[in-house]
Amino acid sequence: MRSSPRHPLTARTLFGALLTVFATLAALVAVAPATQADTTICQPFGSTVIQGRYVVQNNRWGTSATQCVTATDTGFRVTQADGSVPTNGAPKSYPSVYNGCHYTNCSPGTNLPARINGISSAPSSISYGFVGDASYNASYDIWLDPTPRTDGVNRTEIMIWFNKVGSIQPIGSPSGTASVGGRSWQVWTGNNGSNDVISFVAPSAISGWSFDVMDFVRQTVSRGMAQNDWYLTSVQAGFEPWHNGAGLAVNSFSSTVNTGGSGNPGNPGNPGNPGDPGDPKASCKVTYAPNVWEGGFTADVTITNTGSSPLDAWKLSFALPSGQRISNAWNATVSPSSGAVTASGLGHNAQIAPGGSQTFGFQATYSGSFARPTGFSLNGTACA
Repeated sequence: MRSSPRHPLTARTLFGALLTVFATLAALVAVAPATQADTTICQPFGSTVIQGRYVVQNNRWGTSATQCVTATDTGFRVTQADGSVPTNGAPKSYPSVYNGCHYTNCSPGTNLPARINGISSAPSSISYGFVGDASYNASYDIWLDPTPRTDGVNRTEIMIWFNKVGSIQPIGSPSGTASVGGRSWQVWTGNNGSNDVISFVAPSAISGWSFDVMDFVRQTVSRGMAQNDWYLTSVQAGFEPWHNGAGLAVNSFSSTVNTGGSGNPGNPGNPGNPGDPGDPKASCKVTYAPNVWEGGFTADVTITNTGSSPLDAWKLSFALPSGQRISNAWNATVSPSSGAVTASGLGHNAQIAPGGSQTFGFQATYSGSFARPTGFSLNGTACA
């Protein structure tokens, strides 16, 4: 077998080869992307931005003891949480991540504040990391106000308690239960001296969930603690610790607010607040006609298409007041039976022509005083 000719390796050849290798390595180092280091914040009200769109805040106000949070690419973790406060009072802090505006600090590119009746949906997702040796809640904090304010305390605070560890309880007192987002919640209502608070407390720990924030907003409106022409100003998620808290983590967080218009007076330069003067009117109208007796009622609901295009496969969402439960329906399927419900057209009435209307109805029971539902939206668009 013929062998390949070999060439002697001279010193000059070896030196040239080494120069080529070094140049290649230098080029690779020059173009390698730098990994963003985690940012640790120990200032009481220090903050930083993650993903170019959310703000992570330390937000320590109830103690002089040190608290530090480390912002990651997708969330944050509490790395130091010294000190304790009595569990029958306010927590010591609210380390959190948010979309929106908090005391003039607005997250980049947010379309909040946005008017409630101009928001079609506000999907959010969370993944929590819990610890045992502490007293805390893991909670969302959702703020509503009659004005598109970006500073100070809002009128109404919605809290969603995903987990509760230790002898702590929400502000106020229990006011029943509610089905929101397909889950059952214990509901507490009260006032902390600065704002009204409604808290939805999970019966058992929820470590992760994807849901629509507007389900809780509409439930709050249905209870008279906000109005449809108020503004959603921020969606926050984090922890309220009373004792310890090191190791708590938001592993991941996302928040989006979907609106049907443009122009946001509460945060100039950012889109997303329909419903203000000069914006297009809603393309649907809902007429609600109840027949009420003690403990029960029927309701005929008429949907009118005031737009210029047909509405196919219509779905009407609205919030039943607390204590109301649907027992049967006609000309539509309605589910669930209480809380935030959705009525869907059937085969024979699934389309609404421009200028046309469809009517469906249901029978229901109620406790306490009768009230009308609120927050009607058709295929994601708020109705007049």
